[in-house]
Amino acid sequence: MERQELERLFAFWCAKLRVTPGWDAKLKLVEDPGWRKTGDIKIDCDDKKAVVLLNTARMEGRNPEEILVHELFHLKLYPLDQTTESLIDSTFEEGTPARAFAMTQFFTTLEQTVEELAKCFLLEFGEDRTLSFGRCEAKPSFNELFGGLKNLE
Repeated sequence: MERQELERLFAFWCAKLRVTPGWDAKLKLVEDPGWRKTGDIKIDCDDKKAVVLLNTARMEGRNPEEILVHELFHLKLYPLDQTTESLIDSTFEEGTPARAFAMTQFFTTLEQTVEELAKCFLLEFGEDRTLSFGRCEAKPSFNELFGGLKNLE
């Protein structure tokens, strides 16, 4: 997808999700095959600025529109993200299993929530409603995981 098209989609989703005009947001395209992520976001709450990073080197088989929406939902949920992290930090001692467990559960749930919201909005308002299955395709199949199990009888 061309830069101009990505910029247009970014502007559309910033407006649709009410990111702008409250925030100054920009899209930065990154071409880095070594970076394992397809996207990320940098947020400065004090200045209400955000930079969405889109890794164009990792777009094969993925829907860039879905990635943009996903990253913008991270911005929308950022206050909740920061509050929860602060609560975990103030409750659990650094380096303890309890803290590690709380952080893992929080970040897993955050990603699941962000992705579910992104899918809902993409399917309702997206131009390309195709979902990306990149992470799923890299995982072993059910048979690969459980092929060695024997009947318990």
